[in-house]
Amino acid sequence: MSTTFHRIALLTLGLTFCLVVLGAYVRLSNAGLGCPDWPGCYGHVGVPDAQHEIAAAEAAYPERPVEAPKAWKEMVHRYLAGFVGLLIGTLAVLALRDRTRTLPRTLALATVGVVLVQIVFGALTVTLKVKPIIVTTHLMLGLTTLSLLWWMWLETRPVATQSMPDALPAVLKPLAAFALLVLGGQIFLGGWTSTNYAALACPDFPACHGSFAPKGDLGEAFKLWRGLGIDYEFGVLDTATRATIHLVHRYGALVLSLVLGGVALYLLSLNRAPLRRLAFALFGALALQLTIGIGLIHLQLPLWLADAHNGGAAVLLLAVLALNHRVWRTASVARTAPVPRGTAVPRPI
Repeated sequence: MSTTFHRIALLTLGLTFCLVVLGAYVRLSNAGLGCPDWPGCYGHVGVPDAQHEIAAAEAAYPERPVEAPKAWKEMVHRYLAGFVGLLIGTLAVLALRDRTRTLPRTLALATVGVVLVQIVFGALTVTLKVKPIIVTTHLMLGLTTLSLLWWMWLETRPVATQSMPDALPAVLKPLAAFALLVLGGQIFLGGWTSTNYAALACPDFPACHGSFAPKGDLGEAFKLWRGLGIDYEFGVLDTATRATIHLVHRYGALVLSLVLGGVALYLLSLNRAPLRRLAFALFGALALQLTIGIGLIHLQLPLWLADAHNGGAAVLLLAVLALNHRVWRTASVARTAPVPRGTAVPRPI
């Protein structure tokens, strides 16, 4: 059962990554309201295509004429989300039926809980007309699902139970957790920038309209709730406020680069093969994401590169999570492993 669980977890992980990228593509191509209702599309399981169906759909939603390309993007995203949800449910059932209690039951059930909340926010994304805080939360929940699946896969790897990790410096635990916290904040800023249509608010780099100071009011830029009944498609903020959001996102990227770069250098200084691999993974994912981010500005936000920026954020998240898993699992094993009498306990270096 452990092998089956591991394989399904890997499949679900890969499809969830695709789902995150596809969801970003739907949003970036302005197809988030391609179907103005939920879970169907103009009351259909698919997209209405017959003339009488289209006429009925446009009579029911006169403010949203049928645009088949946008509607199909949204529906394919929903179909894939449904399939991923079934796989996650399968993982939970396998974990609950595991009599050896070696499978990560708590993680599997937590993932089901996150998916249920994600479904609610998926519906609210449509019914509240792509409200920025709802769409950003939807993104964060999707990446949380990806994170839990990644952790489950790491936990069920055969190599994870075959070797005893060496003792690691105690400072690595708070460092890894802090890196994850900073990355989470930066991902939120990225989502907030995108959902407020602020990605092109600063057309130059590294300055923003020739200045490094915010252009608008910070309180207005990060006002999370603006009431109901507002259509947020294409944004509602003025240019200065959008530029402020964009600039804060850039400053967040600078802070994140310093934090992850410092952590990676520290890992290299420990001169241990597993930690070197994690350091190179951090450097590579960070460099890729920064390159994509700068390229977005110079190339004026091509859709494929904007979508790649979301994928790059997911890859960077997986790299930081891998570091946390290594550090926290090492600490857990070190606490529970018996030490033979007369054996000197190695001191962390």
